[in-house]
Amino acid sequence: MSFWHQQQMQPKRNYRFRIKISVLKWDGQPASVIWWVKNFKPPSYTLSEATHDYMDNKYYWPGRVTWEDCTMQLVDPISPNAAELTNQIIIDSGYLIKTDTTKEQSRTIGKDQSVSMNGNVEVEVLRADGSVVESWVMKNSWMKGASWSNLDYTSDDLRTIDVTWRYDWATCTHYDEKGVPRKDQFEAGKPEKLPTPTTAQS
Repeated sequence: MSFWHQQQMQPKRNYRFRIKISVLKWDGQPASVIWWVKNFKPPSYTLSEATHDYMDNKYYWPGRVTWEDCTMQLVDPISPNAAELTNQIIIDSGYLIKTDTTKEQSRTIGKDQSVSMNGNVEVEVLRADGSVVESWVMKNSWMKGASWSNLDYTSDDLRTIDVTWRYDWATCTHYDEKGVPRKDQFEAGKPEKLPTPTTAQS
């Protein structure tokens, strides 16, 4: 059924979204909704494949799922200072410039610390009325990299920060018109009943 001629049928729009990082704070106050995000690439995945060659034919089998990096671009406001918040994530993850060989100076970045400092990184896709229609949560996420836009005397552009996130997998929740969760996908430990395979063509 097409939506073009029906008032109540609406497509999802790329500009209707918000990003949340649950543990983020600025000046001691929660700053979980990242309003200075410019764009965000949601979680995505690819499937590896195994191949078998027989004479001049190739045959393929599905392999393992790999979740791809998520990227987001931030505008760098003065308050909250996005550069400071971004740098603090990597510092709080355990990064330290070493000056001696003591135990305190031997600290390195660990996954447990990195994940706990990020909290849940979530993207919500919204309806026109502001209610959530779809949400993605990156599981065991940590900041993989950050880079700043070039400074340029000839440019009037806003300064930006490109951030890359790595994660183990992501959940996807779909909501009904009343904002009630309707279906959860990729939840750990909750296998769905698989449909009965149809007979392959010979």
